[in-house]
Amino acid sequence: MSCGDHHDTDCSEVLAEVWLFLDNECDQERRALLAQHLDECAPCLGEYGIDEKLKELLGKKCGGEHAPESLRDRLRQQIRTAVLEQAEVTVEQTATGTTVEVRATRVERQSF
Repeated sequence: MSCGDHHDTDCSEVLAEVWLFLDNECDQERRALLAQHLDECAPCLGEYGIDEKLKELLGKKCGGEHAPESLRDRLRQQIRTAVLEQAEVTVEQTATGTTVEVRATRVERQSF
């Protein structure tokens, strides 16, 4: 998108980074350039306003909810088990300690 006016920062560049701007995930120098562009460019400011409202709405409707600790623990365990199975690793807990068995060897090949 381009409004047709000349700006130090191109409209498409600003709109591509508007979520970084909204989330305060860009450095101060970049944030200043984006803010200057938004101040000078009505079409981009309008688009930014839409994105800002959308982000605010998503934050209100989806934010603040946390999964119960028991669900997070189960998911962590399932992910751990899946990763170990894929890597062909067995972990056994016994009264005397933990035994780890690796059944596969990873081989990396280089192309020449």
